[in-house]
Amino acid sequence: MTTGREKFSSKADPKLLGKMRQMAEKEGRQFQSLLEDALSEYIERHQSERPRAHVLEAFGLSMQEFDELYKNLAK
Repeated sequence: MTTGREKFSSKADPKLLGKMRQMAEKEGRQFQSLLEDALSEYIERHQSERPRAHVLEAFGLSMQEFDELYKNLAK
């Protein structure tokens, strides 16, 4: 992630903000860090035409574990 920060202002649903603050506290992280992660994930999902790496990895593991089952279901 970048080292510089740009201050901005916005509005959000108080319930969403409350949940984000609770998550940050529970994970021992700063709210800003959690917000940056959420923004990054949103951008990645919407700009990438290729599935995310962890999705591909999970798919590959699933194929290894359940290959025979998938073949039988495809019949």
